Amino acid sequence: MADMILKGGEYLIADVACESVFTPEDFSDEQKQFAETTEQFVMNEIVPKMEEIDQQNFELVVEGMKKCGDLGLLMMDTPEEYGGLDLDKASSMLVAEKISYGGSFSVAFSAHTGIGTLPLVYYGTPEQKEKYLGRIISGEWCAAYCLTEPGSGSDALGAQATAVLSEDGGHYVLNGTKQFITNGGFAQIFTIFAKVDKQHFTAFLVERDFPGLVVGAEEKKMGIKGSSTTQIILDNCKVPEENVLGEIGKGHKIAFNVLNVGRFKLGAAVTGASKMALVTGIKYANERVQFKKKISSFGAIGEKIADLTAAIFASESLVYRLAGLLDEKLATIDKDIDNYYVEYLKGIEEYASECGISKVFCSEVLAQTVDEVVQIFGGYGFVSDYPAERYYRDERINRIFEGTNEINRLLIPGMILRKAMKGELPLQAEAMKAFESLMTPSFEELDESIPFVAEKVLLKNLKTLFLILAGTGVQKFMDKIADEQEILMAAADIAIQIFALESAVLRAEKALPRFSERKQGLVRAAVKVFAFSASETAGSAARKGAFYIEEGDTLTMILAGVRRFTKYDATGLLAAKRLLAEAACEEERYLFG
Repeated sequence: MADMILKGGEYLIADVACESVFTPEDFSDEQKQFAETTEQFVMNEIVPKMEEIDQQNFELVVEGMKKCGDLGLLMMDTPEEYGGLDLDKASSMLVAEKISYGGSFSVAFSAHTGIGTLPLVYYGTPEQKEKYLGRIISGEWCAAYCLTEPGSGSDALGAQATAVLSEDGGHYVLNGTKQFITNGGFAQIFTIFAKVDKQHFTAFLVERDFPGLVVGAEEKKMGIKGSSTTQIILDNCKVPEENVLGEIGKGHKIAFNVLNVGRFKLGAAVTGASKMALVTGIKYANERVQFKKKISSFGAIGEKIADLTAAIFASESLVYRLAGLLDEKLATIDKDIDNYYVEYLKGIEEYASECGISKVFCSEVLAQTVDEVVQIFGGYGFVSDYPAERYYRDERINRIFEGTNEINRLLIPGMILRKAMKGELPLQAEAMKAFESLMTPSFEELDESIPFVAEKVLLKNLKTLFLILAGTGVQKFMDKIADEQEILMAAADIAIQIFALESAVLRAEKALPRFSERKQGLVRAAVKVFAFSASETAGSAARKGAFYIEEGDTLTMILAGVRRFTKYDATGLLAAKRLLAEAACEEERYLFG
């Protein structure tokens, strides 16, 4: 465990040592065994049936879930006292990554083990857990989560479903319609949110056979066709009073805390999907011949493969760095205290901005990956007989799941600035220093003996740039900055690139001594390729943000700072890309895991 655990958002102002971060190279033998078990299950039991599953043969999905239960894959986050394994977040994220190879099946799995199970784990009474958890973690029952409504998506508290206590006080009567419910077609237990007396937002545990619960027709979706997505209609649905989950009027805590968990797990899942799609693209590029050459030998294709390899390296580094932060924080909580899960969820909420970053960055890396894989396949990528077409359709939902990427982009700087206003992060003092640096020329020479020195200087400068932009925005708009969504989204893009790049650099620095000379060269190449991309993306966001906030001399000064603080010497960039592409095509795999 690190001597000092970073607070959420503190990466923007702190110098972080590589020894303090968790990386995929740090997986224990037990974690590797879970990963291998999961991958073998998916490749042997799910992948051969994916076509049937995509035809909505949900019997195969339910059967697969029961097999997951037999393997212990449904109980990783469940307390030992209820038959679970209660494993660390790195392990559960690693399983989420490997299960993603199963396409639509992974959606059912993720919904079940995440939003389907965790509300009960975190907020259920001992009686509720005793009654339901055993069935859920064994796969006997599948679970679903009902928050979204036809008129309320991101605005969860705008829900219209109601709950009224019966005259005898024995049950609640629920009415309303829930929309886009994953696992709706076959789930046996639902966490359903409704407003008691049209006012108090509350969660309920509702069994499929309770009178008044009606399952709607399957939605006709663009992608993830093998997952069940239905409406859940509540028509005077009778729910026993003892099935209230948590406290009356405190349903928002359940809804939002569970979404934080969903976001970091989604980051792991889409990283796994990116790896699979990339390898499929590489293999096809090695098979496809044009002009008497494999298309993998063409620079135009090789550059795509190199860029994707570097982006996935950053995605993977980010996901498991976050896993390490969460595990370190949660390890400080005494499991024997009465309010353990209250403190546990506070520990996860500490890194809510990083959870949002994981969701946004990794889902957009997957979007980039599947788009380029379709391009590599050419016309065949547009034909459903080939896997690229399914990757492309299935990917799209990930930028909507668990809060849209736009909502998450607003939350990332919003939560960081809220911490600063509470005095939990000294951003104001650091922002003042950043402003001073605008007026102070720098003649610092790089010490080439420091590993990844150019990238570390870039990171330091990008952090300064974030502070300048965020500080200028707060100074101009004060507490109304929350209404300036375009500015917040620009700031978010800088914060996202900083966390991703720093995660990649720290992982590379930590792992370098363990690698062969050849792999060291590949890691250095991946960092260089991604650093160039991150500097360009952050620079574009900063310029946009500057124009949004300022004008005149102040704008001119900030734009000069943007040019200065996004400067990155990417000498050797083409050679780095060619090295990555040639190695990936030769080995026909993702090079770093």
